[in-house]
Amino acid sequence: MIEVKRQLELQKEYPALFDIDSNLNRLVKRIELLNYVNPLNIEKEKHRFFASKYTLEPEFKYPKLKFDSYKLQRLFFSQRLERIEDESIRKLYQDVIYYYANMIQCIETIGQGKKFYYNSLRAFGTPTEKDVQNARFILHFKDEPSSVDMDKVFSPDEAKAYFEDYITRYTFPLKIRFSTNIAAEAMVSNSSQTLLIKKNVKFSKNQLLTLANHEIGVHLVTTFNGLDQPLKIFSNGLPKNVETQEGLSVFSEYMGGALTLRRLKELAYRVMAADGLIKGYSFADTFDLIHGQYKLNREEAFGITLRAHRGGGFTKDRLYLSGLRKIYKRYQNEEPLDILFTGKVSLDYEEQMNHLRQLGLVQPITHKSLSFEQKLNTNNTLDFILNNLK
Repeated sequence: MIEVKRQLELQKEYPALFDIDSNLNRLVKRIELLNYVNPLNIEKEKHRFFASKYTLEPEFKYPKLKFDSYKLQRLFFSQRLERIEDESIRKLYQDVIYYYANMIQCIETIGQGKKFYYNSLRAFGTPTEKDVQNARFILHFKDEPSSVDMDKVFSPDEAKAYFEDYITRYTFPLKIRFSTNIAAEAMVSNSSQTLLIKKNVKFSKNQLLTLANHEIGVHLVTTFNGLDQPLKIFSNGLPKNVETQEGLSVFSEYMGGALTLRRLKELAYRVMAADGLIKGYSFADTFDLIHGQYKLNREEAFGITLRAHRGGGFTKDRLYLSGLRKIYKRYQNEEPLDILFTGKVSLDYEEQMNHLRQLGLVQPITHKSLSFEQKLNTNNTLDFILNNLK
């Protein structure tokens, strides 16, 4: 964590930069995409979809907008970036503004079909042919035999107790809240530094270890590391940070001994579901692909289909597998990972981050992900797969 005296010195040295960074921080706090894109009526629509024998398209409802999108975009673009003298930093902040302006457009068009989908494409892209080939490569492997660690027997309250015990290994606090309106079993709200746990599901022992490594070991670690940086941009997120953050998070599962072939297949199904969007697949079409053709059980198939189709077509999930591939290769090449834990950062901006570090505007990280201290994975099939991803 940066000392107060050093923070004041940097603010004095780069007044325009800190002024703009502070302005953007106030604006960004109002937009967290995942707070808006998760439907409010998931359970009701799931029941209706199942009752229709997988034919009726779900009619999802979403939270109402809590800001004026036009006014908020105007405030982003009113920042006088020409005041930042350093060209590299100025360009970085320009990219940040375009990135968050697009996030506003994403939120504004949630539930509006193709409008949202095209905004989602600008933010998260679509699976490449290599991504799809990698997904198919993973899906051709035979399922592993089931074990008691995969049995979903733990309640949300027991999950909460597990995470409260797990957090004692770290020096930052853990806020936990239950929710019925999230697509995942658990997720971190970056803006409130809170771990959200889905209220109406059961968890397996392996799933708890997976979520602990993923959500606490990376998402919360990078959240609190970002808050300790001189510039707020690191806690709010750089452009294209999702692929890097999710890549680190899944790699944390691997290092922590939680990653399974089943989980890897889940990431592959997500790629296939995202790929279906660009082919014009409906919700029922995607569900048929995952449940009917690939034979995944209907509850999990619905979850994957929901994640891809929420909002009108959400391609974020395609980044988990490509992110894992990039982080795994970096690890294999013995390249440093610490810079990637500075906050919500992106591999695409490593050069700019190193430049900021030379100027003292990036400080050494406060919190390390404990799973990265030793490799606990013993599954040779996973190593074979990860070594052969294109």
